[in-house]
Formats: sequence, structure tokens, C-alpha cells
Amino acid sequence: MASQASLLLQKQLKDLCKHPVDGFSAGLVDENNIFEWSVTIIGPPDTLYEGGFFNATMKFPENYPNSPPTVRFTSEVWHPNVYPDGRVCISILHPPGDDPSGYELASERWMPVHTVESIVLSIISMLSSPNDESPANVEAAKEWRDKRDEFKKKVSRCVRKSQELL
Repeated sequence: MASQASLLLQKQLKDLCKHPVDGFSAGLVDENNIFEWSVTIIGPPDTLYEGGFFNATMKFPENYPNSPPTVRFTSEVWHPNVYPDGRVCISILHPPGDDPSGYELASERWMPVHTVESIVLSIISMLSSPNDESPANVEAAKEWRDKRDEFKKKVSRCVRKSQELL
């Protein structure tokens, strides 16, 4: 099983190297471990995150693509769908099948057709339009809804910090 996952991840890495996608770059944290990737997401244009360079790690399980990876920002990111510890909370990263809480349809959750590219593009989309209905960071969601100016200041600080770390 792990060898299938390894082959699939090697193919996805090769494809991304041959055909880079606007908005992010990805590679291995350690060339001897295909299951841990380093990703840099460029803050999407026309969003509060524009101009930022946000680093994250993606850790793939040995039964990938049957189970989703975990994605965690290592850069500070203030966002309703990012836990305070940096873990990203979006539907496609939730285990496949029915949602025990009943919030998500099975079709919104993880499916083996997802690739590194589709995952990162979903995260970029999340940065562009937060979902404050089921937040990972309740405080950020409250600010997003009720104190937009405070929210913008915190995001601007994260963007500046990400630029300084280059």
C-alpha cells in the first residue's frame, strides 16, 4: 500500500516540477521522505492575504490517496478556517464518507481523486473566501463577522511577517 502511495506522490511531484501552478510552490521537506511536503502559498491577489508568502507542511498517510493528508501552516495565518496551531480545516481534508456531525455532504469531503495541486488550490480558495459557519478559529471567525477592521489588521501583520521571513 505504501509503495502505491509513494509512486503516486512521486508522479504528482514530477508533474508539479514540470508544470508549476501559479500561486504556490511545493517540494519535499527531505528528499528521502515522499510523505512530507513543504508548500509555499502566495497570498492570492485581491484578497487580504495578497503579497504574503505562507509556508505549510503536508503530511501524507501511507494509505494515500484513500485518506487525506494533513496540512499545517508553519507561517502565522489569521483565518477562520485555520486552527491557532496552523492546521487547515477544509472539507476536502476531512476523512471520506458521511460527516458524523452532519455539517458536510460526503461529496464535499476527501476523495481519492484529489491531488497536491487540487488541495493547495482549495486552500488558496479558502484564503479568498473564509467559511465562518464552522470555524476552526472561533476568535478569527467572530472578528471576520463583527470586527472586520481588527481582522484586517491581524491579517496585514501576518502578511508583513511572512514577507520579513523571506
